[in-house]
Amino acid sequence: MEIEMDSPDLNHNEEQKFRRDSRTKEIDLINRDPNQINQDVVKVEFEDVIAEPHGTHSLDGVWKASYTSFTVSKYWCYRLLTAVLGIPLSLLWGFMFACLSFCHIWAVVPCIRSCLIEFQCMGQIYSLLVHTFFDPLFEALGKIFSKVKVALHKEV
Repeated sequence: MEIEMDSPDLNHNEEQKFRRDSRTKEIDLINRDPNQINQDVVKVEFEDVIAEPHGTHSLDGVWKASYTSFTVSKYWCYRLLTAVLGIPLSLLWGFMFACLSFCHIWAVVPCIRSCLIEFQCMGQIYSLLVHTFFDPLFEALGKIFSKVKVALHKEV
């Protein structure tokens, strides 16, 4: 029987590659909303905001200019706001989610686990008390009232 053993350097290199890959994720510059978080929220086009009903139309040139001005102003305003506020807000949200993760990992989950352990212990004591004191009482009451018969008579 032949046993192959991996070299420690190979395992170490694979482990380092996995660690590096998990922290340095490639960014998709084409599909920037892969989980469709903002699919219905901010998807606003010209037709969603401005619409002329049948029978009430502006001049074609005004309609085309309105469409162009709406689209271009929305595009450049978004670009300008992301250029000015995108990085500071990314830092803020990164900090907020880091704090949230920290609180969840180091405070919330241990507190919940601690409570569950305590409740399990108290639950066993409660169960023991109920089975010790109340089970015989209810069995006795059940035997007493099992001989009771109720008869209803309707008087006319």
